[in-house]
Amino acid sequence: MVLRGPWATGQPPCPAGIVTAMASPDAIPLLVYGPRSTAYDFGPAHPLTPRRFGTGISLLEELGAVPNLAPEPATDEELQTIHDPAYVAAVREFSEHPFGPPRFGVGPGDTPPFAGMHEASAAVAGGSLRAVEAILRGDVLHAFHPGGGLHHAMPARASGFCVYDDPALAVARARADGLRVLYVDLDVHHGDGVQAIHWSDPGVMTASIHETGAALFPGSGFADELGGGAARGTKVNLPLDPGTGERGWLGALEMTLPRLAERFRPEIVVSQHGADSHAFDPLAHLLVTTTAMGAAARLVDTIAHTWAGGRWLATGGGGYDAYRVVPRAWALVWLAQSHREAPDSLPSSWRERWAADAERHGQSPIPVTFSDPPNAGLRADAMSARADERALEIARSVLELVERAGPT
Repeated sequence: MVLRGPWATGQPPCPAGIVTAMASPDAIPLLVYGPRSTAYDFGPAHPLTPRRFGTGISLLEELGAVPNLAPEPATDEELQTIHDPAYVAAVREFSEHPFGPPRFGVGPGDTPPFAGMHEASAAVAGGSLRAVEAILRGDVLHAFHPGGGLHHAMPARASGFCVYDDPALAVARARADGLRVLYVDLDVHHGDGVQAIHWSDPGVMTASIHETGAALFPGSGFADELGGGAARGTKVNLPLDPGTGERGWLGALEMTLPRLAERFRPEIVVSQHGADSHAFDPLAHLLVTTTAMGAAARLVDTIAHTWAGGRWLATGGGGYDAYRVVPRAWALVWLAQSHREAPDSLPSSWRERWAADAERHGQSPIPVTFSDPPNAGLRADAMSARADERALEIARSVLELVERAGPT
């Protein structure tokens, strides 16, 4: 990958958006959220609803989190380090005139245009950029951007609810400082944009676990997608069968991620924690639980501290059950970064606050605890056992492919 634009030399100024000073890297995680976060809005009928910020941020605040980095738009120069100038210009045009003919992947369907689209999308990108820069400066060890994780956007095309690829930008920013980056993608959909943008960079390892592209958008992320040229073996995919369940999903992660990290020896970790792998999610079929999601976040934390000096930017990603799933998933990421255990139960005041909205949107009742029963109560044990073994078989075969691809 050839970086263009503002990161070739020099350090950026301290972003004005950090409104609460972080006294030391051991302080609580930097939390990226502000007024612009809810502006990324495709309309009331779209699955990626800004309602998730009301439930998710309020639960984080109940736990003691304080939003302390309000995202502001990345500059065109920053966006163009990975996105084509013509594409950025087109998004700006849609932003001002959202009823133009479809192009560059923007149009009716997954990624419809809306007024202010460029500014809202650039703010998501800016949030992840400013967060990773805070980590690179040593202001913080951990940062969490719940509104980030738009991992499907390509250099010249919007895709899958994603306009600008903020995790790929964060990875590129860390690479501009010469760091080896491990990108971990836990969304139910393949992290295709990040993989494509960093396909030929041996200094970036992408590891994506997702429902197989044979059954789910974006139709990619197969085990033989290993990277280009000198980067072969640094792009890793775990494509799981529909209905896999939490034990197979988490078992595959626990088998592969530590070995991949030991092989690659990253200097910073960027992760995407899409909550759409959950059993309640309406757009996919992996039947994962918040219990497994919390364990996965703690696994990423361990890898960051083992190999990367603790440097870790986490982003939110997908998740379409804004009441029962997304808030708990976000909270478990923040708790992992804070090195705190989850409380025994969700705050009753929080549950009461959102109970009527959850019922109105068909996502009730809100669970009582942060964790779920096995497979959220949706699977029989015999079926689960078969799925577990299949997931572990996939993980073993992927590790063999990576080993055969050669040293990193």
